[in-house]
Amino acid sequence: MSFVSRRLAPAALGLALGLAAVTGAAHAEPLTAKTLATLDRIGDPQISPDGRYLVYDLRTVDYDANKSSHSLWLIDLKAKAAPRKLAISEGGATGARWSADGRTLYFISSRAGGSDQVWRTDAAGAQATQMTHLPLDIGAYKLSPDGKHMVVALAVFPDLDDPAATKARMDAKKTVKASGVLYDKLFVRHWDTWADGTRNHLYALTLDAKGAVAGEAVPLTKGFDGDVPGKPFGGDEDFDIAKDGATVIFSARLAGRTEPWSTNFDLYATLMDGSAAPKDLTADNPAWDGTPVISPDGTKLAYLAMKRPGFEADRFGVWIMDLKSGDRHEVDPTWDRSPGSLRWSADGRALLVTADDIGKARLFSIDVRSGAVKPLTDDGHISSVAVAGRTVIVGRDALNNPGQLYRLDGGKLTALTDVNAAKLAAVNFSQYEQFSFAGWNGETVHGYVVKPYGYQPGHKYPVVYLIHGGPQGSFGDSWSYRWNPEVWAGWGYGVVMVDFHGSTGYGQAFTDAISKHWGDRPLEDLQKGWSAALAKYSFLDGDHACAAGASYGGYMIYWMAGNWNQPWKCLIDHDGVFENHDMAYATEELWFSEWENGGLPWVNREGYEKFNPANHVADWTKPMLIIHSQKDYRIPLEQGLGAFTALQRKGIPSEFLTFPDENHWVLKPQNSVEWHATVEAWLKRWTQEPASTM
Repeated sequence: MSFVSRRLAPAALGLALGLAAVTGAAHAEPLTAKTLATLDRIGDPQISPDGRYLVYDLRTVDYDANKSSHSLWLIDLKAKAAPRKLAISEGGATGARWSADGRTLYFISSRAGGSDQVWRTDAAGAQATQMTHLPLDIGAYKLSPDGKHMVVALAVFPDLDDPAATKARMDAKKTVKASGVLYDKLFVRHWDTWADGTRNHLYALTLDAKGAVAGEAVPLTKGFDGDVPGKPFGGDEDFDIAKDGATVIFSARLAGRTEPWSTNFDLYATLMDGSAAPKDLTADNPAWDGTPVISPDGTKLAYLAMKRPGFEADRFGVWIMDLKSGDRHEVDPTWDRSPGSLRWSADGRALLVTADDIGKARLFSIDVRSGAVKPLTDDGHISSVAVAGRTVIVGRDALNNPGQLYRLDGGKLTALTDVNAAKLAAVNFSQYEQFSFAGWNGETVHGYVVKPYGYQPGHKYPVVYLIHGGPQGSFGDSWSYRWNPEVWAGWGYGVVMVDFHGSTGYGQAFTDAISKHWGDRPLEDLQKGWSAALAKYSFLDGDHACAAGASYGGYMIYWMAGNWNQPWKCLIDHDGVFENHDMAYATEELWFSEWENGGLPWVNREGYEKFNPANHVADWTKPMLIIHSQKDYRIPLEQGLGAFTALQRKGIPSEFLTFPDENHWVLKPQNSVEWHATVEAWLKRWTQEPASTM
């Protein structure tokens, strides 16, 4: 694959699928951190049932106010007209969904009183009518195929069936002046939020002949000890409604006291009228079952399932269940990829899935009968899929493309949007290329190299070695709003990224290879990848290089500081694991640490100490910038503070940046710009200027 550069124009992308030649632009400039933070973000495409209209969500940023808002945009696919913003968006709108007949567009808005409720409009989108008047925010919703019901998710106290009772208890708590909170089980906190005693539960609303809500909300998960959708990131993909509207199928994990160390999500069926307790459909599988999607004819259920309990990065297989008999089977057990999303084709003969694949994220079609898998896209990263009839719409981004919507037809992608055209008109993206080499165990490992902005042949440039998190993740041909290599390249650095053993998209054995081996196999890949990149790309100046990583990548920075610090002028750690044994007691999702280190920390302490960065502080010598936010409960703040203490105590040049209002990610626009400015200054201090001391 040759170096590619520049954002593609809509017409070009339909022909080239992401490959473009270098193009000069008047007043060309690199991608800056502020431009990155203020780009509009497109997503959640929804096609009307007749295939005529496409509605999508557009997130825009008010940089001065340091916040974002959502609006809905519509494309008439038959008229081939330009996208237009729906007037109802002025009050704030997101989560658009079409009615079964395609005449009504539902959406979520907080325009009335600040509570997230469901509203509706027609395809013109000029006027909105409030549909629900519930006392609590609606977190997710779905319309039944027969148009007679709406299922909504509300955060309620599980001992209270009536949402109004939950609201009353919440209001009463606000009047209590004592601030203590008593817990008797985990999760005490999760991701970036402390537990408040509520659970996400499903409720059914009946719709009359005109589509208006009739009657009270009926609890569908009464007494269920679990969250639907799952916390913290679940949505309407966690439940589906039968074609006749009588049954709701959802994915959930029972809480009890085992929730923080369990990955056992099961599929449950419950009746729309709330007359029966949820029935477990996959009780025999102690691992993860999720993403239920009912076939167009209503007879089958497709879903994703893992096989190994306790392992969050196990391969998701595609399964189909006969809803009448309960018989089920894996569609293609020999396909060595792990899908992330699942859709039925309109005729029910195929399933459309997205999956990481050799440094890309592609769309695949799986034949339901034969299990044959066919790739439908090539380069880039498919982020979303919508299907109606023969119309397939995908969201696609790439290292040089922040994301657009495309019509997929016969393997050809035709762009439907050109979001951010004005903001990126002068931006000249740096070229990039995928490379490979023999890594651990002689197995092929892939990576990407991005040329520095303003690259000139014959010149050498300082280098940044970016290390991805997960560790079961990938630094592939995709866009990022946090760690975007184009921004680092815009500072004048060559960028090297390697998908070491443990990365996704190269087969499950490749992914499995990192568990219990955090410090040896991936380090060998990174070392060999560094040598391979320097040997192949003469413009990389290995004598002026810095390594940087976040999450597991941050762990690796700490590990490299004591085990492979020779090549680096400096190091940058973001939210990394420093003291592996302490991490096992302080993190919230315990299944992760327990699987990756081979058991409980008091039973297998050796497993936690084998690759513990804190055990090698004596060998730390290189300047390090540490960034760790205060609402990060996945890898708690003390991990970063502990590493900074070690650096300061040893007299090693070091800085510590923390954000009180951020979690494992830095999300606020102005915080993102500050993050980048701090990182850039640190890089230049150690790679482009004479070394300084504290």
